Order: sequence, then C-alpha cells, then structure tokens
Amino acid sequence: MNSATTRTGKKNWLHLLPGAGLLVSFFLPWVSWEPASVINGYSFPAGDFFKTAESKFGLGNPFPEYNFTLLAFWLIPVLVIIILCLAFANKKSALLACIAGALSLSLIAVFILFTQTLISLGAGKDLLSMLKPWIYVQGICAVGFILTAALHNSWLKRIAWILVGPVFAYASFMFIEQYLEKQTFSDTANVKTDFTISSAELIKEFMTNDTSANKKYLEKMLVVNGNTSAVEILADSSSTIKFADSTGSYAIFSLEKIHLDEVKKVKPGDAVSLKGVCSGSVFSEILGTTFISFKRSTFNKK
Repeated sequence: MNSATTRTGKKNWLHLLPGAGLLVSFFLPWVSWEPASVINGYSFPAGDFFKTAESKFGLGNPFPEYNFTLLAFWLIPVLVIIILCLAFANKKSALLACIAGALSLSLIAVFILFTQTLISLGAGKDLLSMLKPWIYVQGICAVGFILTAALHNSWLKRIAWILVGPVFAYASFMFIEQYLEKQTFSDTANVKTDFTISSAELIKEFMTNDTSANKKYLEKMLVVNGNTSAVEILADSSSTIKFADSTGSYAIFSLEKIHLDEVKKVKPGDAVSLKGVCSGSVFSEILGTTFISFKRSTFNKK
C-alpha cells in the first residue's frame, strides 16, 4: 500500500467517524421538557416534537398545513447511510455530506430556539439544564462531517455550509414570530367569551378533576379574574402573568410584545382581568402542582 492510499484511507475514516456519530445521535435524546418529556432528534420529522409541545404546553406548530416539510429532516440519517455506502465504494459524496451536516445544524438551532420559548410556559428553568449531551454530539459531528468533506480544500465553502443551516433556522424562527405577532391577537377581545371565572375557582376545578376540566375548557375562550401573583417580562419583550393559589398551582397567560406597555403597569397583588384561549393543564408529579396555560391572551376590557 503506497503512502497516497494510506492518506486517502485516513481521510475516509476521519470523514466517516463524524458521520457515524451523526447517525447514532439523531435517534437519541436531545432535550428534556418538564414534566418528564424527553425529546429525541428524530422526534421532529416524526411529528412528536410539536405534538408534545402542544399537548403539554399549548404551543404547537403554527403552520400545521406544512407538516409535510418536517419530513425533510429524515434526509439526515438517509444521506449518512448513502454516504457510508459511497465511501466503501470509493465514490465522492462531499455535497451530500454538507447537506446532511447543514440539516443537522439547522435542526439543532430549531430545538434550541423552540425550547427557549417553552421555558416561559413551564418546560424548564434554563436552557442549558434542558439540553442533553447527544445534541452536543450531533452538533460536533455535523461540523466535523462538513469540515472533512472534500470540497477542493476550500475552507470558505466549508464555513458557509456550517453557517447556512443555523442562519436559515434563526431567520425562519424570527419570521414566524413576527408573523404571529402581526396576527391580530387583539381580536381576542372581540371573540365571544365561553366562560368567565375567577382564578381561584379555575385552579380549584382543575385540581379537583383535571380530566373533566380539560374537557370543559380546552380551546375555549375564557375571561379569568384574579389577583396577580407574578409578572415576568421576557428578553424578547413578550411577557407572562400568573394567578397562583396557596398550593403553588397557577394559571399562566402568555402575552405578546404588543401588550408590553400594559404589562409594565401590573404589579404582584393587582386585580387583573385577562382573556385568552385555554391550552389545558399540566400536573407536575415532582412539585405536586398544576399549571393551566393560556394562549392568544389579552387584557379584558371591562
């Protein structure tokens, strides 16, 4: 075996190792959403990602009619398997490797951005504690897969492929966020109210029988009156207002940026009337408490 063949063999192994890591880590846990929801990398194209987010936190895919586009991320394991086969046949696969790596990095960005959003809905306390080691393995392998691809020794091309996925994911996320903000959540004020109830009565009803309460209130428009227990303004200027009882259980309303000025006037203990669509409840076995989340929230104009 000559030296050129040896160098080629080493390059192949350097390329195939991150590919194998990419394939394995895709099917392992990437994030943990409380309570006890571990989300794997493949959960996104499989559809479980948004199903879990919607059932537990009331935040699903804003464009369910385009769910079929999520299937594109199945290309990650498919392309890696094809590349492994091509490598053993001494065939070139640099472009395919870059596509797989870019898709992986964009998927990681989606997981991080979406998980950060879920924190305000009680999915966890901080992002780093919610990320699993395998999401880091996926990221490292994705970068390694691109860097070891034979792109005619062009480092500029390799860096571009590394950046294109996360940049596209971030831009898409910001576009969706702005689009949803422009949707007239203020129209909530004009939608017929299904139920008007005090926060104490609502929480008690969910704690007494959450199955019955969810059946009664889920996706219904409610006006909830009570004394604010906590107000939180998030980094993106969206905010949450909580009504809590003595057990620690609470109802939480998520409000968009357009309500920021009104939210700033609210202090803990203030009597507030809020209107929103009930997303259902989640019971924390660890804390022994229930929280009820609301979307499309606005201040109720009495």
